Order: sequence, then structure tokens, then C-alpha cells
Amino acid sequence: MTQCLMRVSLTILKDYPGLGSRIKKARQESPLSLTELAARAKISVAHWNRVENEKVKDLPLETLRGIEQSLNIDLGVSFDD
Repeated sequence: MTQCLMRVSLTILKDYPGLGSRIKKARQESPLSLTELAARAKISVAHWNRVENEKVKDLPLETLRGIEQSLNIDLGVSFDD
């Protein structure tokens, strides 16, 4: 008997008010340019701007972690509670 592959997904959405402004402040304090930071985060400059201005409805955790890594900060986003 052949077994079928079954996938299970989990989507958790959590609000983090002011996250965009915190990212913007950290970027402004960084010695790197926006272009360099966006490239390190593997996103476009335009997308980075949308994140900072909180125009992104749902930000993938992977994108946020890329931003944190490029800025060398931890924004404290967690789903542990």
C-alpha cells in the first residue's frame, strides 16, 4: 500500500503596534544604507519602506527575521505566549 503525504499547516497572526517605527529607528541608527540593509534582508527597498510605514498587512516571520538580522537586533517578536 502506498502512503500519501499529508501536510499540516499552522498560521498564527499577532499584532505588534509600532513595529514599523521601531524598524525605522533602528535603520536610521545603522551605519548601513537602506539599500544595503534591504539586500541583506533579501527584500526590496520598496518593500522595506512599506514595512516601516506599516503598509504591509501580514509580515512573514521569515522577512522580519531577515530585517532583524540585517540590523543586528532582536525586535522581541515571539509567539510563545
